[in-house]
Order: sequence, then C-alpha cells, then structure tokens
Amino acid sequence: MSEVLLIAGARIEGGSAVDLIVEDGRIAEVGAGLSRAGATRIDADGLVALPGLVDLHTHLREPGYEASETILTGTRAAASGGFTAVFAMPNTSPVADTAGVVEQELALGEAAGYATVQPIGAVTVGQKGERLAELGAMADSRARVRVFSDDGFCVWDPLIMRRALEYVKAFGGVIAQHAQDPRLTEGAQMNEGSVSAELGLTGWPAVAEESIIARDVLLAEHVGSRLHVCHLSTAGSVDIIRWAKKRGINVTAEVTPHHLLLTDELVRGYDARYKVNPPLRREEDVLAVREGLADGTIDIVATDHAPHPAENKSCEWAAAANGMVGLESALRVVHASMVETGLLGWADVARVMSYAPARIGMLPAHGTPLAVGQPAELTLYDPDVREVFGASDLHGLSSNSPYLGQPLPGRVLWTIHRGHPTFADGKLVADLAQEVRA
Repeated sequence: MSEVLLIAGARIEGGSAVDLIVEDGRIAEVGAGLSRAGATRIDADGLVALPGLVDLHTHLREPGYEASETILTGTRAAASGGFTAVFAMPNTSPVADTAGVVEQELALGEAAGYATVQPIGAVTVGQKGERLAELGAMADSRARVRVFSDDGFCVWDPLIMRRALEYVKAFGGVIAQHAQDPRLTEGAQMNEGSVSAELGLTGWPAVAEESIIARDVLLAEHVGSRLHVCHLSTAGSVDIIRWAKKRGINVTAEVTPHHLLLTDELVRGYDARYKVNPPLRREEDVLAVREGLADGTIDIVATDHAPHPAENKSCEWAAAANGMVGLESALRVVHASMVETGLLGWADVARVMSYAPARIGMLPAHGTPLAVGQPAELTLYDPDVREVFGASDLHGLSSNSPYLGQPLPGRVLWTIHRGHPTFADGKLVADLAQEVRA
C-alpha cells in the first residue's frame, strides 16, 4: 500500500517555506497550505529540505569484511546522515572486479532498503594494477557500473591508466583515481611537514598526490575520456584541477568532510582516529580545498566512509588502520566548514552533496530537484541546533569517528527514500528490510 506524506513548512534548499505531498514514491504537489486526507504529516517548520544526499565514495566492506560493516549496517548509517544513495567501493573480498560480485552488492542493497547501493567496479583484477578487470561485463551487468576505481591503490602504471580511460569511453564511464605515488609514500604515517618532522614520523608528501593528478589529467585529455579524482587534499591539487578545467579537460574532483575541517596538528596526540589516507594536511591545505569547493573547482563532497573494528584503531599509531567513518557526520561537518563560514549556501550544499555526485556517477532517480513529478528522495535537516556528536549518532558497526565528543551544528531529522521514511524524527526506522515496497 502506498504511503502518502504531507511535509509541512519545509524550506527547499533554504528558500521560502512550502508544503510537499509525497505519493507513489514521487513528489505529487508543492505549494502553500496543502492538505491530503489520510496523509502522514511531517512538521518541517524551520527545516531545510535537500534532495537526498548521494555519496560517491563509501566503503561498505561486504562481502568479506563484515566485522567492520555490512551493506545493511552501512546503509543504515547512510540514512541517518541524510543519504539516499551510496556508491560502494570495490575493496571487498572477493574484490568487486566481476559482474557477479557487483550484482551481489546491488541485491544486498535492494534487500536492505535504506538507500540505493550502486557498486563501483575495480579498474584492475584484484586491484593489483597488473591487468584490466572485466569493465565491460560490469557495465553490462544488472548493476550497470559506470564508475571504476582501485580505491586504496593508485593505478600507478600509466599505460594501464590510459587503457582504462580508453575502455570506459564506449559506455560513458569514468575512472576514479586514488592519487598516491606508492614510491613516494613508502612507510608514510602522516602528512609530510613540520609536524611530522617534530614527531619523527615518516611523511606523506603532497607531491605524491599532485604528481599523479597532473599525469592523469593529461592522459584524460589525450584520450578524451572522463577522469574523477578521489579525496583531493592539497592546495597544489586544487591548482592542478583548476588549470585542467580551464584547459577544457573532462575532470571532476571530490573532497572529504574531514579534509575540509581537520588538520595534521591533531596527530600530535597519536589518536588513531585521525589516521587516514590521504592524511590530514596543513591548515593552508584546508583553506585551499574549502576555496576550491566554493568556487566550483572541486565538484563534490564525498565521505570516504571507512569503518574499522575497534582493535584496528585502538593500537599504536604505526599499526593502526587508515580511515574514518563519515556518513553520519558529513552534512554537519559541511555545515560547520562551509555554510557557517559563508562559503556555501544550502543550494550549493545540494549541488555538491546530491546533484553533482549523482551526475558524475550517472545514477538515475537521484540528484533531482524537489519538484512535482520528481522521485521522492529527500532529507530534512535542522540547521538551528548545535549538539555534541556522540556514540548514539553512529548507526554502523564501527565507531572510528574523529568527531566523537565534539560539538557540531545541525541535525538530520528525516530521510525519505523512494517515498518512504528511512530515518524518521531523528530515529532510524527499524526492520525496514522486511517491508514490501511497491
């Protein structure tokens, strides 16, 4: 049976308050003073309505690493953070380098029901960088893969990178590169700079990222293909992307919430929650990536949600795993780093966290305006509160968040996916996977 929702008084992308009626999975009406007999009323007075958030860079860990996260728990985390779609990175076991694995991930996402799960396929077999994976088979599969990445491993061989860029042109795909020269980052523990020198930790130099980006934008220009740069983190990388776009190269780029807010000064405490790849950078880099996101050089915010069991983080710094969970906190961190600083408005947030990632990933039914006839994928956000981010805000299996105990602005109150609430009045909808959905 179709659920009818009356969302009263929402401010679409921060504009004037309107009412919305959701029916049959779509937005049926938008206007003032709307009513509908039998509809479930959601009081959205003062809330910002955004198109459902889309994350182009999520680690769901299933199959193979279910102690860290599963597709069910990861999409629950996504729903609580306002996301209605996530792109699942391929570093699973087995690696998502065949049609069979990506179709399995797609089916598990459909069964969970909390968010659309769009698999990303590996560029090379086993993410080993030696030979191309079954790109065409994954593209033609039921999962309809359009984004390919060896995330966590740079496609370091320029010939393989060129061949991958050439191959995906046939179906309009994109290669998403983890830009890290492995020879320049052997044994790296944190950003290379004054803090690493003081702490005596091996540094991860900015040029290791920037040199790969420079090479790849030139390869993309030569081939005439699409390149996407994952988790850009340095001022020099912003400059390279800006130059490439002025030149007309078909490149897009993402920045993570943590690279918009946190700096390498946090490593001084040796708290492994702050160990991440690419590493937290200097304050100058943070300011540069903020500016790049504000002026459109950087296209999107992507979480790089990377859950780990407690034992992989509660250890000495050198042995700790890289990564942070980020789905539940992303919108609040963007609010703190970009909206409160005046660099972005709510319409811009909709662009960098919904419209643009859906466009880059070629994901239909997401990243669409909150208008009559459009799919009912939306997030209702309270921008006027400020609360400490705590363990109760985490809905996945892992708790390696860098924001625990820190005050953050705003709160997601409702997430609506395919016309159904998945996160309702600040609480996760239970047993959603058991519902029969039209």
